[in-house]
Amino acid sequence: MIKMLRRLLYTFVIRPFITIILGLNVRRIENLPKEGPAVVVANHNSHLDTLVLMTLFRGKTIHQIRPIAAADYFLKNKVISWFSLNMIHIIPLERKPKDKDRLFDGIYEALDKNQIVILFPEGSRGEPEVVSKLKSGIYYLLRERPEVPVFPVFMHGLGKSLPKGERTFVPFFCDVFIGEGFHWKPDKKEFMGNVEEHMRALAAEGNFKTWE
Repeated sequence: MIKMLRRLLYTFVIRPFITIILGLNVRRIENLPKEGPAVVVANHNSHLDTLVLMTLFRGKTIHQIRPIAAADYFLKNKVISWFSLNMIHIIPLERKPKDKDRLFDGIYEALDKNQIVILFPEGSRGEPEVVSKLKSGIYYLLRERPEVPVFPVFMHGLGKSLPKGERTFVPFFCDVFIGEGFHWKPDKKEFMGNVEEHMRALAAEGNFKTWE
């Protein structure tokens, strides 16, 4: 029943809203993973980022998409919690965990079930159309699952549609650039540099100068 409701929501509400009212120009959608386990990393400027990324996937694949989201925000009351866990299908992550050794347990469980995880390396949403410094959580996450491929996505325009701190939606065209997958590297500096290099290359395709 939950799967049916989720698919109906994305097919008849979220996808039409994103693709018609907002408008997307997607480059190389064929680079998206067709199956898991996989991690999709993207820049984070807007409330709409997760929904845009999820609309890129079609059919039954939607049930395998698991966005990582802050537990303190998305589980703050029963209604939001139910919708977030069942319709958006989030993996809640504690921003201030009591047990850091088990911080990624929910993500590992999803990857071990061959699901596709959406992760924002910046952490929280930043300034509109500006990419903040990437945090190293993804390095420590993939250290335990080095065989899982990473797929970079860069989005531009959503920071003008519904940026952090705003509640009013402004229709604005969104460009989405999808890169080829790559893998974890044991050297932390090298791996994080690789993530940033992929993101910068995608931004450069649209001549977007968005780094702090």
